[in-house]
Amino acid sequence: MAFRIAHALSPAAEPLVLGTGSNEPEPRPGSGHTPHPAAPRRARASSLYLTAAAVVEAGRLLWWTVYFMMRWGLGHVSRSGRPEPRLHLAALLRGYLLRMGPLYMKAGQVLGTQSGLHSSEAAQEFRSFFSGLPPMSEASLRRTLDRGLPVPVAEAFESFAWQPVAVGSVAQVHRGVLADGTEVAVKVVKSGVRQRLEASTRALGTFLAFAHALCPPLRPYDMPGHFAELRPLLVGQCDMRQEAARQNEVARNFRGHPFLHVPRTYEHLCTVDVLVMEYVDGVPGMDPGEAGHPRPSLARRLQDVFYSMVFFHGRFHVDPHPGNILFRPGGQIVLLDFGLVGTLSADDKWNLSSFYYACIRGQWQAATERFVRTFVANPERLAPHHEEYAEKLATILRRHFQVQTSRWSTMEFFGDATRLLHGYGARASTRFSLLSLSLLTGEGFVTQTDPGINLYDNARRFTDLFSPYMSETVREKFEHEIGGLSPRSMAARRDAARYLVAPTHLDRYGLPSAFPLVITKAEGARIHDLDGNEFVDLSCGYGPHILGYAHPGTSRAIGEAAVRGSVNALGNPAELQLAELIAQAFGTGTKVILGNSGTEAVQMALRMARAYTGRQRVAKFEGHYHGFSDQSLVSSLFRYSGDARCPDPVANSAGMQRTVVEETLVLQYGDPASLDRVAAHARTLACVILEPMPVTTAAFDRSFLQQLQDVCTRENILVIYDEVITGFRVRYGGAQHLAGVTPDLTCLGKIIGGGLPCGAVAGRPDVIDIARTTGDPYLDIDTRAFVGGTMSGNSITAAAGAAVLTHLKTHPGIYDELQQKTEWLAQELITHAANNGIPCNVAAAHSIFSITFDHAAPRLIRDRLAGSNFKANLALSYYMRKHGVYVPELHTMMLSAAHTAEDLQHVSSAFAHSIEEMKDDGFFTT
Repeated sequence: MAFRIAHALSPAAEPLVLGTGSNEPEPRPGSGHTPHPAAPRRARASSLYLTAAAVVEAGRLLWWTVYFMMRWGLGHVSRSGRPEPRLHLAALLRGYLLRMGPLYMKAGQVLGTQSGLHSSEAAQEFRSFFSGLPPMSEASLRRTLDRGLPVPVAEAFESFAWQPVAVGSVAQVHRGVLADGTEVAVKVVKSGVRQRLEASTRALGTFLAFAHALCPPLRPYDMPGHFAELRPLLVGQCDMRQEAARQNEVARNFRGHPFLHVPRTYEHLCTVDVLVMEYVDGVPGMDPGEAGHPRPSLARRLQDVFYSMVFFHGRFHVDPHPGNILFRPGGQIVLLDFGLVGTLSADDKWNLSSFYYACIRGQWQAATERFVRTFVANPERLAPHHEEYAEKLATILRRHFQVQTSRWSTMEFFGDATRLLHGYGARASTRFSLLSLSLLTGEGFVTQTDPGINLYDNARRFTDLFSPYMSETVREKFEHEIGGLSPRSMAARRDAARYLVAPTHLDRYGLPSAFPLVITKAEGARIHDLDGNEFVDLSCGYGPHILGYAHPGTSRAIGEAAVRGSVNALGNPAELQLAELIAQAFGTGTKVILGNSGTEAVQMALRMARAYTGRQRVAKFEGHYHGFSDQSLVSSLFRYSGDARCPDPVANSAGMQRTVVEETLVLQYGDPASLDRVAAHARTLACVILEPMPVTTAAFDRSFLQQLQDVCTRENILVIYDEVITGFRVRYGGAQHLAGVTPDLTCLGKIIGGGLPCGAVAGRPDVIDIARTTGDPYLDIDTRAFVGGTMSGNSITAAAGAAVLTHLKTHPGIYDELQQKTEWLAQELITHAANNGIPCNVAAAHSIFSITFDHAAPRLIRDRLAGSNFKANLALSYYMRKHGVYVPELHTMMLSAAHTAEDLQHVSSAFAHSIEEMKDDGFFTT
């Protein structure tokens, strides 16, 4: 079996400023480079050179197009008068594309994967475009390396093979050995390619403009506009430094993946002309039969990889043809060549997913609206014909997603949709075109790997793993198993639907709970449902029950307070005691205002911040949840928008005030760029609110928190910590005591109410006093923030909260014990997953933990949603329930002081049994 690297090259994603004969780019703005006095003269010369080259290229395009058309016309009919086989046309087309240069060879690479368009023999004509194109001369290679490497070849490599192992349209690949003996692949841009591409794209753009002007039937296609958007991607295909950066990004996205590998790069040797990377042996993608792994499995894995890049990472390979793929033992796939990589924004991924799931669920009206939002560059063209267009598009969608799924073809679907757009003078976006090219090439490769694969069924299998919806197969399984386990809870839920909407549990917003429980008794770490089932509970009521349910001290305090009468809207001793305990926990001088929930506490804190600073805007962090108010729900739950480092605000609920959303500044936790953005908006910002220890990651960034506090103090912006969950849970007081950073205000809830509704804001006395009356009603209205509530500080809630805080204060060892329990259980879960070969991330600290079935360990909250196996996470809740453990669906889990060693062992055993059963039932990608 011949093992070698097959590395056909393709265009890069970023544009490049070109010179006049050198492969080095001109200095970029802001680089600090002082232009040479002759720079303007060189720039003019460069422009003239490129213009002349474009004229020459236009002549070549005309000449060779006419020449090959004549050859085809003359040989079209054989002596017998019958058309010649398509093989003749394929051979002519191959010669034409090869003659026209790197821009046109891309079409040859795509055609090489499309055996459905022509015979397999005709497809063979284009296989050389994958890695067997003509190399540059050795003399040109030596000159390029001498100019392109940071050090001489002899210093960079102990040995270097001057004969390439693969040659693509843009570059060629050589083997080398570093001084330490490491074998590497050296990718070198071919001499003159950069200038040729610049000239080719200029010439082609001019021809398209003429065709658009002279041929009215072509105008709806807007080919000049489309090509103008694509041109920067095609021209800037030769910067190996940019390619190395993209390769590293894709490698990070797939880190820990069970069967996908991306070679590492050696960045100290990478320049604009040269990319040095890990050398990988493998079977070329053109020869899947020699991979030693079942072809159906290889094909399925290939499709999974392509879809992962599109739906999850938003960075997809536009060239997934056989020349850019290697197969290794065990069915491992090696992905190569990141010259042309498409990008989908957070909005694109959301829109694409929402469109896809609307189609598979048969929601055709929603699907047509989402198609326009996702794929159409000029939707205003469709508006006057909305109903007619929507009906025609729905027909296309039904045909492809419902009728002919067994013969799924991305090319046919995109073709039908594009023709419909053109009929109304609209066109697809550039992202749509790149995505269609990627899927067209990738699916062609997949079907060549396994001609018997059902692309649609495999796509459904893949997307079901990451779907927010429960598939019918899973639903039927759980209807029998879980529905049979808790029939009374299910009946109660159905009956309650007549008169109750419970968005937190029975009708959970955004996180579906198909089988909610109705609990009749909760004690310690155990809960009991209507059907008499007992479960070890891992929810702690979403946080309040740190001592466990029905803790004797808390229950006693509640009972005694109830006997004394429920006092509200009047002062009572329990209110004073609870406020004093909270104030003492946050240091001398701290003052407290009590409320009725964490959401209320946040609303109070934001209003006080505006009143205190006289400013209006609020900054918050992406993915940080602060309750259900309009301000708090901005970019908080599932929907994110904009660049990761500079997010755009987005609503996570219908009915949110648009102005509130638009005026919110959204930041990224842990990113230094966020500090700069806070300073830049200082004049309008009243405050920055954040979770100092986001529960989704169970970790905090001490350095970032301190830097944020420093910036805000300097700019007179208030910092508000939302410790509604972490307050008194991770440590007495909260996460700020772990981090050693003190904010201006802290929002509290959950634990401070002892299991009853409660909220509070604690912090600087001068800020809290903004809510204290002046004694003058006119002055109050002008200068004070009103944050009162009828039930705030009521005697029963305050008594319960005071009892819990007193117990925690007098038993500080609880926190160390909780940390030990958390660490033990987390390690158990990780070990069980590893023993079963299941990719699993466990984020755990200080009684808080979460489980995601994902091969990567993303840093950003938005990326934690990308690639997480929602189906498995959702199923885990129900499998665990079969084994006597309650895990909240798709939610953070928590431990309490009431969890015993036996409880934790029970959870560990239940997890082990659950994932073994899930693995057997096909919940994980293999």
